[in-house]
Amino acid sequence: MPSTSNDNVGAKPRRRNRRGEGEQLRADILAAVNRLLDRWGGDEKLTIRAVAHEVGVAAPSIYLHFSDKAELVWAALADKYRQLAQQMSAAGLTAAAGGPREKLRAQVHAYCRFAVDNPGHYRLMYQVRQPTVDPGRLGNHPARQVSGLLRAGLTASADAGYPLALPLHQAAHTLWTGLHGMVSVQHSFAMGGSTEDLLELADGLLDLVVADEPASGRTYPPQTGVDRVIAAVVGPE
Repeated sequence: MPSTSNDNVGAKPRRRNRRGEGEQLRADILAAVNRLLDRWGGDEKLTIRAVAHEVGVAAPSIYLHFSDKAELVWAALADKYRQLAQQMSAAGLTAAAGGPREKLRAQVHAYCRFAVDNPGHYRLMYQVRQPTVDPGRLGNHPARQVSGLLRAGLTASADAGYPLALPLHQAAHTLWTGLHGMVSVQHSFAMGGSTEDLLELADGLLDLVVADEPASGRTYPPQTGVDRVIAAVVGPE
């Protein structure tokens, strides 16, 4: 366990947790990480010691809950990804009667609306520089909650006869990164236009990735090298 005799130097006094309060400490740690990420805009200055000081505990207390900085940052962001995934799922259920393609469209719209309505949360989720980890761990990133919904939506659409323009994993990655690019440009440059304009752009992107009408014949293009790379990182659903 990484620690030094000075790990608790500068920590703000904090009363000892009573039995059963470990989850409260974990919640306090995650809240502190979000504050520091928001304050600094990246993870460069984020250390276990800095988090411990923000919470008011000694550094070894952090290691009781999180093994390293990557796990700490990902856990702090997980709730935000969960909120986005829940809104996308709810939108999809509402539109399910229109078929899988319309359900996916509703989820894409929910993604855009979340980004517009929660710019601070969205910035923390996607624009904060995050710890470098072994590629084998990337499939466990909390963003999987969102990308998994897009993959599932594209799979359901293709199975219903709507041809994909790209192999599945590549198509999902293209759709996801395209949506992120649209909302990020809108955030970064304070572009005018309504949410409806953004949704129209999102519809255009979706039309490029998956046909808007069913067709006979093959709906899944042959796998490419980059599709295999993405599939390997994502791992099994």
